[in-house]
Amino acid sequence: MTEPAVDASHDGGSPGSGRTPHDAPRGLDLDRLAGWLATHRPELVDGPLRAALITGGKSNLTYLLHCGGREVVLRRPPLGHVLATAHDMAREHRVIAALAPTAVPVPEALLLCADPAVIGAPFYLMQRVPGEVLRTRAQTDPLTDGQRRDLAWAMMDTLAALHTVDPGEVGLTDFGRPEGYLGRQVRRWAGQLDRSRSRELPGVDELRDALAASVPEGVNAGRIVHGDYRLDNLLTTVDPVSVRAVLDWEMATLGDPLADLGLLLTYWDVLGDSDLAEGNPVADGLGPRAGFPTGTELIDRYAGRSDVDVGPLHWHLALGCFKLAVICEGIHYRHTLGQTLGGGFDRIGEMVTPLVEHGLRAVGEN
Repeated sequence: MTEPAVDASHDGGSPGSGRTPHDAPRGLDLDRLAGWLATHRPELVDGPLRAALITGGKSNLTYLLHCGGREVVLRRPPLGHVLATAHDMAREHRVIAALAPTAVPVPEALLLCADPAVIGAPFYLMQRVPGEVLRTRAQTDPLTDGQRRDLAWAMMDTLAALHTVDPGEVGLTDFGRPEGYLGRQVRRWAGQLDRSRSRELPGVDELRDALAASVPEGVNAGRIVHGDYRLDNLLTTVDPVSVRAVLDWEMATLGDPLADLGLLLTYWDVLGDSDLAEGNPVADGLGPRAGFPTGTELIDRYAGRSDVDVGPLHWHLALGCFKLAVICEGIHYRHTLGQTLGGGFDRIGEMVTPLVEHGLRAVGEN
């Protein structure tokens, strides 16, 4: 990965070396990690460990590890307040390992550590993939119109490829429960909202209730769903244009692929075409306002390369608004507790109210 790593790298010492926790990026104990790797996967390390936090992610923490002459990527849950089931490292590791032989580009999964005693939380290591995560206008404005178009098409072609993978053929038959998936999504995100409430949120309970009362039949149930699919969860190149890897699989499951499309449109058309997009770390470089094709064009591209019945997406767009509102409120809550790393978190809370308002309009259209 070539996202900028802003925390200074630090040499790792051996266990018992007396080094302090301040010698490593926050959330990562390099001494304990080095000791664990020396016992369990010594072939991955041929020198002192150094690490840097890769910035830009708003949930799970990602670090670039320099293991002597080799670089790998470590993923762990966020610090402090963590919503149940939302940061499952074993699920992330399992799905990218399963998708390795398919047409969906993913990093190579190297190892999983489920023991929180090593660095304070479960984690996994994966291959470092060359590429760039595009999430700001400073990154996307220099692109040509053709590059922006081709990136949008590559993004949709990759999503279509994911949704055509047969879960049984890659060992993911039991990765989720497709039956009743959409209803469970509403209940799950409602529960996570309750765990993240720290202020009044007008309209959010009305949106929750409207979604619960109008859950559509899951005609496409049983596909692999990424759960947070968008441009800035992809590693890409622009010369030539390609998707090198799909990242951030923490919410992947088996369910209705229209949930991925609804959430993508929420980022693309709801936030990406809003005044909130300018300078916002979640949506700044996305959508028509940044010179990319419209959401309607994205859906047309996807429909031409997938057998998924896209149908009316109003309900799924409303669900996407509700989910993203809950995610933003959870990040806002962690930020108020001083449990976020990196910059830009002070603006995340601003997006909750307009997301709820748009979700209410969308579910009303349904």
